[in-house]
Amino acid sequence: MAPTLPRTVRAVGTGQLLDLEQEAATYGFSQRLPVDWLREHLAAEARHYLFPTLVHRLRHRPEVSPQWRCQLLLTVSTGEQIWGLLDVLPDAFDKIPETLDTASKKDVVSRIERAVTQREWAERMAADAGPGHMPRN
Repeated sequence: MAPTLPRTVRAVGTGQLLDLEQEAATYGFSQRLPVDWLREHLAAEARHYLFPTLVHRLRHRPEVSPQWRCQLLLTVSTGEQIWGLLDVLPDAFDKIPETLDTASKKDVVSRIERAVTQREWAERMAADAGPGHMPRN
C-alpha cells in the first residue's frame, strides 16, 4: 500500500534542502529547482519549509513512485521568502524531524499562499540589476 500524504509542514536548513534538491535532480523529478541557483541565492543560515500537497505517481517509473509534491517556502539572501515546488520521496520526507507546532505550521502555509514564485523573484532581481549587469557563471 502506498504511503498516505502527510498533512504537515517540515522545516529544513539550507544544506538539507540542497540535498533534497540534488536527490530530485539525480532521479529526474519534474518539480525541482536548479541546485546551483539555490546555492547562489538561498540564505545560508535560513530555515526553509516543505508542505506536501499532492501524491505524484509515475507508473512508468515504479522505483521512484510515489513522490510527494511539496510546496516550498524558501528564504533567499535578500531575506525575502519565495515559493517553489519540490518532488520528494516519502522516505526522505519522513526522515525530516517534526519540529513545528500547529500555529507555526498554519503560519507557514499562510506565508506560502502570499509568496512570490521563485521565477517571479529571479526575474525581478534580473530586471533590478539593469541592462549593464553581467550574469555570474
